[in-house]
Amino acid sequence: MEPILQVKDLNVSFDVRGGEVKAVRGVTFEVGKGETVAIVGESGSGKSVTAQSIMRLIPSPPSRIKQGEILFKGENLLQKTNKQMEAIRGKDIGMIFQDPMTSLNPTIKIGRQITEGLEKHQKMSSSEARKQAVEMLKLVGIKNAEERFHQYPHEFSGGMRQRAMIAIALACNPSLLIADEPTTALDVTIQAQIMDVMKEMQQRLGTSIILITHDLGVVAGMCDRVIVMYAGEVVETGTKWEIFKNPKHPYTQGLLRSMPRLDQRKDEPLIPIIGTPPDLIKPPVGCPFCARCDEAMRICEKVDPGAAAFSDTHMARCWNLHPMAREAQSS
Repeated sequence: MEPILQVKDLNVSFDVRGGEVKAVRGVTFEVGKGETVAIVGESGSGKSVTAQSIMRLIPSPPSRIKQGEILFKGENLLQKTNKQMEAIRGKDIGMIFQDPMTSLNPTIKIGRQITEGLEKHQKMSSSEARKQAVEMLKLVGIKNAEERFHQYPHEFSGGMRQRAMIAIALACNPSLLIADEPTTALDVTIQAQIMDVMKEMQQRLGTSIILITHDLGVVAGMCDRVIVMYAGEVVETGTKWEIFKNPKHPYTQGLLRSMPRLDQRKDEPLIPIIGTPPDLIKPPVGCPFCARCDEAMRICEKVDPGAAAFSDTHMARCWNLHPMAREAQSS
């Protein structure tokens, strides 16, 4: 599958009073045309910083993109000027933010927030943009779209605001959509509806999607491939079936054990991952998951594990996957 996006060795830091927070450390992945890729992990694992780095939305200072490349259709976004990025955002890359109430402008009507992108990027007249905006509101499942076009964000429910965000993000038919926790704070029924809208729009438009989430249930129903992040690093990648059926990294296994299952007995407890992520001002020199891992060896504390490949699509970073792991443990 031809990649539309390639992230190579991305390193992002934040300068704070206590020092340098190394939020993203050597992240590498790619997204194919029409593919849905999930980035999962705990809060603070670097998911949202990675997504916002792709859009060039993280403020500098305090952030610094220290190293790496972000290639979109073969062009490095890190070499683009702010004006060039403004032309790409919304037109070629759309984004659905975590909280639509703070992402939508409360003083501007929903319809206008859709039409301004169409007028700027697609060079539509105001009447053409209005017609397209109403159609987009209908496509994302908002009833009485002509009436809703003239309403403000506070007149929409939480689910409707998220649908409006999807309409704004997809109005210009972008090649890539980044959805950052798009179902946060929505009830389960509305979550399912929002995911259905995204899948339907993807099928209509052929859009590639990066889904940032901690909800593995959403991942199972939506995504083709999964990227597992921990402490700013990619610790495992694979197809959806490889990650769910044959997880290799202890952190991935822990995430799956902590998720309720339909076949689980009522008296069977969920197993949490004990402990907290490491301090990224002073990240561990070895495996970042070492302090929370039941299978940690002495080498895990001192040396960062390399990537072990299990197929063309499945990779994990863990010393226990090394063929000489037992020998290292006894040395």
